[in-house]
Amino acid sequence: MLAWLRQALQQRRENRALQRRPIPEALWQLTLRRFPFLRYRSEADLQALRRMCSVFLDSKEFHGAGGFELRNDVVVAVAAQACLLVLKLGLSCYDRFVGIVLHADAVIAPREQLDDVGVLHRYDEVLAGETMSGGPVMLSWNDVYSAGALENGPAYNVVIHEFAHVLDMRDGMADGLPLLPDPQSQHRWRKVLESEFKRLCRWVDQGMSTAIDPYGCEGLEEFFAVASEAFFVTPLALKGQQPAMYRLLASYYLQDPAENI
Repeated sequence: MLAWLRQALQQRRENRALQRRPIPEALWQLTLRRFPFLRYRSEADLQALRRMCSVFLDSKEFHGAGGFELRNDVVVAVAAQACLLVLKLGLSCYDRFVGIVLHADAVIAPREQLDDVGVLHRYDEVLAGETMSGGPVMLSWNDVYSAGALENGPAYNVVIHEFAHVLDMRDGMADGLPLLPDPQSQHRWRKVLESEFKRLCRWVDQGMSTAIDPYGCEGLEEFFAVASEAFFVTPLALKGQQPAMYRLLASYYLQDPAENI
């Protein structure tokens, strides 16, 4: 009885969100043309994705930084790619944050780092995106938009990257280990993740071309994020080169994007 009531309330909330934040057909088709990898889905999945985007837009707060204009095509582009990750997992995965900040271009952030001998180093880092635990998520629109132009080389998608970090941080840590149901699942995940991480780093050291961006060698948390980019954007390349990593991500996201290509 309680489960039925919760489901009914959730359905009512979603219906209200759809009324408040409908996505016009022309805008939806524009989004699919801009980001071709979104079309690696059945018609039923695309309908579910579109519906989820309306609920996402109704529940999150977008902010334009430095005078950046938040047009409808901008926020729908972000929503569609963010929702793609949780299409089968549910929007509750994003409950712990609300804010999304969009800049026109990459941001230069001042950084400080203490080295092993106690010397403080100051430097500037160019950021296309950044995720804070509990939010907000920061994105560069130039990088979001550019992700639609597929080129040779590793996949690049800043929205998928940063929202993979959001999923990674659900257990309180950015360590490449998203929230999993039990210790056995966690053990299996870490075993495969670490093995595939070492494989990527070895290939990068050898100068090989890789389906996963070499930036993944920065650490397990970045490896999970860039592997997620490849999983959704260039799934055939990832499945062909690192099939164990593809299977691991498919088991987590409950999706198989390569099957519809």
